[in-house]
Amino acid sequence: MADAGVQVVLSGVQMPRINSIIERWIQTCRHELLDRTLIWNQRHLLHALREYEQFYNNHRPHQGITNARPLRPLPSPITSQDQIARPNIRRRPRLGGILNEYHHAA
Repeated sequence: MADAGVQVVLSGVQMPRINSIIERWIQTCRHELLDRTLIWNQRHLLHALREYEQFYNNHRPHQGITNARPLRPLPSPITSQDQIARPNIRRRPRLGGILNEYHHAA
């Protein structure tokens, strides 16, 4: 591994679930990003992974408590009947449209 320039990071003794969490993140990253992208060089790969990390932690809903995002508070519930009946949603493409963020327009 050292000849290939790969640094090995050991997980802690008190973290038995960390391998499953990391394996799931890698699998999600591969399916949602890397399987749909042509990577030209290491700089392009790092840029794509940084964008995906921001998307994953700040926008993408996760299974759990009301699809909360890891680094954001829970959204306020929509109480207006007008917003429920006619939602005004905007799409923001990221990484050339591979990832998309959707927001309620004000």
